[in-house]
This record gives sequence, structure tokens and C-alpha cells, in this order.
Amino acid sequence: MTASASLTSPLTSVELVFHRDWIERWLRFGHPVADQVLDRRRRLLFFAPGAVFGYVRWEGNAHGTVLSRIDILRACAAGEGRVTVPGITPGGDSLLRLSGWPRVKRTLELIDMLEADGFDPAAVAPDYWRHAHNRLACGQAPRRYGRDQHAAWCRRRGVGA
Repeated sequence: MTASASLTSPLTSVELVFHRDWIERWLRFGHPVADQVLDRRRRLLFFAPGAVFGYVRWEGNAHGTVLSRIDILRACAAGEGRVTVPGITPGGDSLLRLSGWPRVKRTLELIDMLEADGFDPAAVAPDYWRHAHNRLACGQAPRRYGRDQHAAWCRRRGVGA
């Protein structure tokens, strides 16, 4: 995909960066439809409207960690409201946004638990991610995501399609 094509498409671009001990931006989960290597340290992933993905940002300096943040976002269609997030163009619908290593770590553990239970985190109900955000933000454990909840989300999504 060329840079000019990515600017005219309705896709959401996510910039991944890796500079050891300085800055890391990586995708924890999600299903990009395209990617573009910018150089040996940077790459762009592109998501279709409606796609859900988990984006982790970490920055450090000589004194230690400066930033730890995780965002779980839904890529938006043209005309939808969105929040801005560094590295994501044009932004997305924020389902979960937490900062500070203890909260980021708990979120990563939650994602691991969902995968261990057989769920693709990108297919989990957006309402569950909002619930997890609220619970983790105040130091509480989120309720476990269940098969019944997932089946209800799949049926609801099918009706809206």
C-alpha cells in the first residue's frame, strides 16, 4: 500500500515503533487489513472501520519509565466521532484507555485470560471493554467475560449488519 493510497482510504492507521530503551508502540491484538514498512524501526498497520485493536505505548529515558499506556479502540467509519491518540490516524472510538504500569499490566493479564478462555480479544463485545475500563480504573477486577455474553453480542452484531 502506498502512502498516498492510505491517505485517501477510510482505513485507520496505527504506527508501530521500536527504539530499544526509549520508545515502544506495539499492537497487543487486532486484525489489520494491510501494513506498510516505513523503515527498520517503524511500520504502519491499517484497520477497517469497526475493527477492534489493542495498542500499547511505552516510553522511557535514563531514569526509567516515563509513559505506560494501553488503548483498546474501535476503528471508526467516516463521519463518526472519535478520540485522538498519538500514533493513530485519524483516531478511534475509545473502549478502554488506562495509563500507569500497574493498570496496563492488569489489562494485559485480562487479555491473556480472555485468550486462555478461547476468545479473540478483537471479537469481544465493546461493552465489555468499557466495563473493564471502569473497573480497572478504580482498582477493581472486571467481571469474567462469558460465553452467554459473547453469544448475545454476536446475535446483536448480526441484527445490526
